[in-house]
Amino acid sequence: MVDGISPSSDSGDRPSISPAQIVTIRPQAETMTRQKLPYFVGISGATAGTPGLSMNLVIIPPNGTAAAHYHKDYETAIFILKGKIETRYGKGLKQSMINTAGDFLFIPPGVPHQPTNLTDEPAQAIVARNDPNEQENVVMYDPAQDL
Repeated sequence: MVDGISPSSDSGDRPSISPAQIVTIRPQAETMTRQKLPYFVGISGATAGTPGLSMNLVIIPPNGTAAAHYHKDYETAIFILKGKIETRYGKGLKQSMINTAGDFLFIPPGVPHQPTNLTDEPAQAIVARNDPNEQENVVMYDPAQDL
């Protein structure tokens, strides 16, 4: 359980959704992303039938770092629920910013980035994208290629 979010679910298989239906998703289980972070899939094409967005919960373990990556062809908005996160970003990951709970972040398509949890507690964030898929357009990034 992650601060009020139970990994169990009554939602079952992918719902058949009519245009006027409201859907509730309770993630059944944690998954691991390509970026090597625990993830709870919330709203997506697979879970809610959305054609153009997804919204999920990501956890960065204590002192953990994601694999460097970028998002191909979609924008990402992040709201930090808990923790202190340094995000290295840009060409060669040479730029850096630190964000804490309550901060919103916007990541344009194609911007390489790598978040790191700076605390001894799990960091949590809600991730929204204008892509209904969770991982299909995540591309791993080697910062050495841009040095």
